[in-house]
Amino acid sequence: MSDFDLDLQTAEGELDELDTGGRVVLGVLDGTTDDEEWIQHVSAGDVVVLNVEGDLNELASGFAREIRDMGGELMHFRDFLVISPPGREIDTDRLD
Repeated sequence: MSDFDLDLQTAEGELDELDTGGRVVLGVLDGTTDDEEWIQHVSAGDVVVLNVEGDLNELASGFAREIRDMGGELMHFRDFLVISPPGREIDTDRLD
């Protein structure tokens, strides 16, 4: 095995400073929340999980395209709409 210099204290300090993103925000998509609020959450790095109460296409029409254009992902799963910010992939491998 080769020798190399690994400073674990420095590495740990740098890990503490990493911005790991936002929060996971739970909500209801029923038309009562302004579309801009969902866009702001995704822009801030939050993952948004919304229980869909109504027609998904109609309810998400005010924010879905903007979120996709900024690099976010949207995935309809059961009765929920999962929205991830740019750079955070929604992994669907276990759904097959």
